[in-house]
Amino acid sequence: MKLYITPGSPYARIVRVAILEKGLEHRIEIIPAQTRVADSPYYRINPSGRVPYLIRDDGVAMEESAVICAWLDHLDGKPVFGLPAGDEAWEARRLESLARSITDGFAVWIRELVRPPAERSPTLLQHEAQRSRRMAALWETEIEHPWMNGALNMAQITLACGLALEARNPDLHWRPDHPKLSAWFDAINARPSFKATAPPSQ
Repeated sequence: MKLYITPGSPYARIVRVAILEKGLEHRIEIIPAQTRVADSPYYRINPSGRVPYLIRDDGVAMEESAVICAWLDHLDGKPVFGLPAGDEAWEARRLESLARSITDGFAVWIRELVRPPAERSPTLLQHEAQRSRRMAALWETEIEHPWMNGALNMAQITLACGLALEARNPDLHWRPDHPKLSAWFDAINARPSFKATAPPSQ
């Protein structure tokens, strides 16, 4: 199988962490893709130009980190990232959606920062900075939820990959006033799968 990524993408990193946690690294070739440039050869592979993008052994291709992770998790018939039973599944889904929300906001902010200075939107940058503060405050409370402190799951992986974007944005300061969230992140970020997939600083 082939997984197309960009090294700084938190969404690609989510899948890369899941691959390592599942022990699938020897079955999947990781291929850097060139995105957001005109006429990239990658667009002939994936017309949307997005990452991550998995091409399975049967030739079927898949987008979206959540979909790819769910498929890979069931590949060996022994899923470990599944939802809990009953009403607790909705709590797990709620937390995963909140994790994706903060990750999305951080990613939008970084995409704006990599544009030429004259093309950046001050309004968008201010909006994302304010949203980051609100979401960090929310997660300072939510991080105490049992689902965020048990066996590794997709909500945890998604949140950790989002928070790690602090390495790519010098203006992203989610740690101040959020000691519980910071301690949680430092603990999960020490896992080998996270160390091996750490995002570049630029």
